Amino acid sequence: MPHDAQLAADLAATIRDVPNFPKPGILFKDIMPVLQDPVLFRRTCDGLAAPWRSDQITHVLAIESRGFLFGAPVALALGAALVPVRKPGKLPYHIVREHYALEYGTDALEVHRDAFHDNARVLIVDDLLATGGTAVAAIRLSEGLDATVAGVAVVVALEFLPWRQALVGRRVEALVSF
Repeated sequence: MPHDAQLAADLAATIRDVPNFPKPGILFKDIMPVLQDPVLFRRTCDGLAAPWRSDQITHVLAIESRGFLFGAPVALALGAALVPVRKPGKLPYHIVREHYALEYGTDALEVHRDAFHDNARVLIVDDLLATGGTAVAAIRLSEGLDATVAGVAVVVALEFLPWRQALVGRRVEALVSF
């Protein structure tokens, strides 16, 4: 899956494990150390954008909140609009909501109804794939607004969790896998 073995190795060496967060039994992959290294942060954003440069992406849908950190620079790199997807109650205009399951509970995402124009081609960006529930909710939101989802780009894919089953038939590009 990783296209840049050196970037994958550098990310694996930098991403910090935080046990029992956000609840007991969860091993949280903390990307904050990546953000503290401006060279690695730039390489990470470039790595997220690179596989999609020829895919005519018109919109980058960035998932709250860590997806915002990567989605904005990826949108700029691809010359695409940025569409923030938020938790309930955070968007000020007319919204569409989608509920989803997490590896440790349930949640919902919202997007503005007017987020996409005709013929929108969307790349979904987040920091991590675990169960795939968040990505599937973002796909449903996008497709429910008649956008075409080109795929999903993430920094980390947790191979020991079932995200692949949730995203069967979808193009997924991850920079590093654990």
